[in-house]
Amino acid sequence: MLRHAIAPVRSFTKASNELVRHAHLNSDAKILLLHVQGLPESACDKSLGEHAADLGLRPREYQRAKKLLTAGGFLHEWKVQKRDGRWSTHQVLSNITLTREEASAVRSGAPARKAGDPEGPGGANPTVGPPTSPELGRSNPKDEDWGKTSSHPPTEEPVEEPAAEASAVEEPAAEVPAAEAPAPEVATAERLLLSLRHQSRDLLLGVREARGLAEAAAEWLRRGVSVAELRHALTSHLPVDGVRSAVGFLRHRLTVKLPERPSAPAVAAPAGGGIVICEGPGKEHTFRQVADETRCGPCRRERARTRTEPVGGPVSWRDHFDKVARGLVT
Repeated sequence: MLRHAIAPVRSFTKASNELVRHAHLNSDAKILLLHVQGLPESACDKSLGEHAADLGLRPREYQRAKKLLTAGGFLHEWKVQKRDGRWSTHQVLSNITLTREEASAVRSGAPARKAGDPEGPGGANPTVGPPTSPELGRSNPKDEDWGKTSSHPPTEEPVEEPAAEASAVEEPAAEVPAAEAPAPEVATAERLLLSLRHQSRDLLLGVREARGLAEAAAEWLRRGVSVAELRHALTSHLPVDGVRSAVGFLRHRLTVKLPERPSAPAVAAPAGGGIVICEGPGKEHTFRQVADETRCGPCRRERARTRTEPVGGPVSWRDHFDKVARGLVT
C-alpha cells in the first residue's frame, strides 16, 4: 500500500493515534467524537444526539456509538431534576478516557488531566465544551428522537443523592430457608410429564404446569405403577379431535384412572409353637400349642376319660365300643 498524506495548515482537528486506532470504538463513534472536538465553543450548546443528527447518523447508529463511547470512558452523563420537575441531561465528552470522578470534576469546572498524565484530575482544561457543561434538556437517551424532553424520571440512573449515614449496628440478615428437595417419586413424575411432548404435541406442558401435576402422578408410582405403565396410561387413546388443554386432560386422567391402593398381604397364622393358656379346669396354666389345641395334653386326656368313663365305674372296651357304635357316647 502506498500512502500519500499532506498535513493541513488550517481548519483541522488534532486526534491521538490511540483514539484513531481504538479497537473498541466503531467508525461512527470516532467520527462523532472528532466532529465535536473540532467545533467552536459557541456550537457546544447542543446535545450529543443533535450533533449525531447533523452528521446524518440514524437513531440506532447513534445509540450504538454512544454506548461504545460510554463504555470506553469518553462520555459521561448525569440526570438532574430541575425545580420545575423537569429532567435535564449533563454530558461530558472527552478525547481521553476519564473516570467517573474525573468527569465529575470537569463537570464542576475543575481542570482535567492531560493525555499521558497519571490518573486523577489535573493538568489542562477539558478539550470539549465550556468548563461547565450546559443543561441539555432536549435530549432523552432512551428515546430514538433528538429534540424531545420527557417530564418523567429517567430509568437509566437515579438522581445522585448523598448517601444516608450508616447505622452503627448492622442488623443480621434474615436466614432464608433452603428449598426442600422433592421426593424421588415427585421428581421422576415431573420428568415424565415434561417428556410427554415427545409422544404427542397435544401434551406439551410448561415447567410450572408439570410441577403442579407431579404430586398426582407420583401417587401412581407409590401404588406400584411403573414409569412405562404410567406413560401408557397418559398417552394412549387420545381424543380424535385433539386435546384442548394438556393440563386439564392429564389432571383428569391422573385422578379418574388412579389405581386402587394394593391390599396388604394376609399374615399367616403361626403353625403352632406358641405358648397359650390352657382352657382346662383347675389352676391357670399354659402349654405349647402344636396345632389348634385349646387344652394341654393332661387336660385333654382327663376330659376324654371323664367323657368315656360311666358313673358306676370303668367298663370294658367292648362295652364302650358298642356304645360308641350306637351313638350313646362320643
